[in-house]
Amino acid sequence: MDSCDVVVIGAGLAGLRCAAQLAMAGLGVTLLEAAEVVGGRQRTDMVDGFLLDRGFQVLNPAYPAVGRWVDVQALRLQTFPVGVRVRRAQGLVELAHPIRHPRSIPASLRSGLIDPRQLGALARWVAPTILRPRAAVRAADTTLRAGWDRFGVAGALRTEVLEPFLAGVIGEDLAREDQDGPETSDAFARLLIRMFALGAPGVPAAGIAALPAQLAHVARVAGVEIRLGHSVTGIASGPRAVDVAIRGADSLTARSVVLAVGPESVSSLVEIPAPPTRGLQTWWFATDAAPTPSAMLHVDGRRRGPIVNAVVMSHAAPTYAPPGRHLVSATCLLPHGGAAPVPEAVVRTQLAEMWGTGASDLELLRRDDIPDALSAQAAPLRTITPARITEAVYVAGDHRDTASIQGALVSGDRVARSVLADLTRLG
Repeated sequence: MDSCDVVVIGAGLAGLRCAAQLAMAGLGVTLLEAAEVVGGRQRTDMVDGFLLDRGFQVLNPAYPAVGRWVDVQALRLQTFPVGVRVRRAQGLVELAHPIRHPRSIPASLRSGLIDPRQLGALARWVAPTILRPRAAVRAADTTLRAGWDRFGVAGALRTEVLEPFLAGVIGEDLAREDQDGPETSDAFARLLIRMFALGAPGVPAAGIAALPAQLAHVARVAGVEIRLGHSVTGIASGPRAVDVAIRGADSLTARSVVLAVGPESVSSLVEIPAPPTRGLQTWWFATDAAPTPSAMLHVDGRRRGPIVNAVVMSHAAPTYAPPGRHLVSATCLLPHGGAAPVPEAVVRTQLAEMWGTGASDLELLRRDDIPDALSAQAAPLRTITPARITEAVYVAGDHRDTASIQGALVSGDRVARSVLADLTRLG
């Protein structure tokens, strides 16, 4: 039976960061991953010459953890314009970040979405968090909808921009009263908006999988042994060690074990409740003629269909499509409870209406149904969850921090520091 100081289970962002930090401190670390590649939810496949991420995903370089532990320049980040194009009943309008895109100010003012009273309400809601993010974490929290109501965020800016845009970010239909699961935290939403205001999200040139691949390289250089295709079937704590059972392979023993699997799998290995999650469905289409010249994210302010956002990926990220072709993505909320998935014809109809062009020439490449795409971030906001759940077993992941790349990295690092402190104390 093999042994090491620490076994980390799960090679997602949290597991990779945790393993690297432990190895850098001089511990012997083995990282077990059930899949044949690292990354967890951050996956990219090559399909007919197109790069398809597992669902529409972006990397925001404004996240503090990304700035500390990721070489963004090496990823060759391809950024999206900071703004949205909104399909209104009166036509297609554009709302862009006034500082990042100053030439867009006249178009934004003509959009019909800018109301001085509502802009003031939006500023009162989010400005304190932009200036003092820690205050948002420490303050009393409520649901996002209650927060908007409190500050008077209403009108077209809320119903046609904020609600459809954030639906694709948090996986919640903010227009519905009968929600599946807990409602999103107001503080969490304000922190997200802060990151969008400060950063320019994008995708790596080689796809979102380049992010965990880089973290895996750092871990290996630090001395982590990464074993792919190793599915853990059980964890048993003994008096002086923890046994980790692996399907089709010899067990491992370790002084400590870190469980860094996704929220959908954590309760199968340890006795904690399964964290609530939200699902997304992303459609990937290829086309020779782009339906719009814009690289901006498109939302449907009319809400005449299931799509929460759509974008011509290849405008912002040319590496995602072969020369002369374009890649289009359309994301919907994935129905819960076994509801029928969205029909392709409905998606095509809404895309045609959103862009004002036909959608019959779009060639379907793949549909990604991701039931556990996002951890639900319920109110009140909880940014820190105890790292250790039993004597020598720890849990890391964005579902233990904030539901984001930032949360995954911070959780992995925080759990590593907790393991180090405990092992040092025990000697």
